[in-house]
Amino acid sequence: MRVAVLDDYASAFARLPAAGRLEGHEVVTFADSVTGDALVERLAGFDAVILLQQRTAVPRAVVERLTTVRLLSQTGRNTSHLDVAASAERGITVSAGGAGGPQATAELTWALILAALRHLPEEAQRLRAGQWQASVGTGLHAKTLGVYGLGRIGSLVAGVGRAFGMRVLVWGREGSLSRATEAGYAAASSRAAFFAECDVLTVHLPLSAETAGIVTAADLAQMKPDALFVNTSRAAIVAPGVLVAALAAGRPGRAAVDVFEVEPVLGAADPLLALPNVTATPHLGYVEWDVLARLYDAAVDQVLAFAAGSAVNVVAPSS
Repeated sequence: MRVAVLDDYASAFARLPAAGRLEGHEVVTFADSVTGDALVERLAGFDAVILLQQRTAVPRAVVERLTTVRLLSQTGRNTSHLDVAASAERGITVSAGGAGGPQATAELTWALILAALRHLPEEAQRLRAGQWQASVGTGLHAKTLGVYGLGRIGSLVAGVGRAFGMRVLVWGREGSLSRATEAGYAAASSRAAFFAECDVLTVHLPLSAETAGIVTAADLAQMKPDALFVNTSRAAIVAPGVLVAALAAGRPGRAAVDVFEVEPVLGAADPLLALPNVTATPHLGYVEWDVLARLYDAAVDQVLAFAAGSAVNVVAPSS
């Protein structure tokens, strides 16, 4: 089979064991993202496509014009960016399986928190420019860490906060609040109190119809003028445009983000990147060798199973 590996930004696939398992198949990797007509043209002549997380959407308008693709092999189980029904109508199998694990994103969350509060990007740039220190950082000990969503990632982030001597305050659904009590963390008395009390507030929620836009302008307006808002989950968890406006208004005082409303962000097009009180990275949360190895292994398993006539992890259209 001819296999396309999309959105391999760091040209990582060829350096992982998964690539060697496709010996005998023709594999072509692409390091950039395309959409619409360009995506249709790119996939012409390929039998299978390996998709890394949600980097490329494959909507009905694209699916209906695919003439050779017979398999979409998705890393992870999230297929919200794929039109599964259109794929089934077209005779295209969608397989989705495997998981990367929560550790890498939790680690990146803390890298962003520390970088933002100690002004590391700015100071590193100054040093390379031949200058010396010009900022005063903010410490974490005895400060309040707010964790919105105490799931797998949020629990790891909370544990590090505790190790730093922070007070951990939790908000979320009943499951998160119950886990907070069991772990010895504080559960916020109300949503307003949660946003108002935190010195660092980090969001760890999956994106769904229920959580899209769940963080509002009113929430952010409750935050302290020296607080840090952190998002390594999905940009759409915050209502559109709200974070930029809140930062301009001074509540919260800073933000650290790894996710954007439209990705990839090229040409520094996102308005967050123009703000001096934003520390930003290009969706690096899961981009770590061990995670990519697990994700691509699962995707290759699906390609090989399909080639052998016994597709696995097949996603059926929702009724």
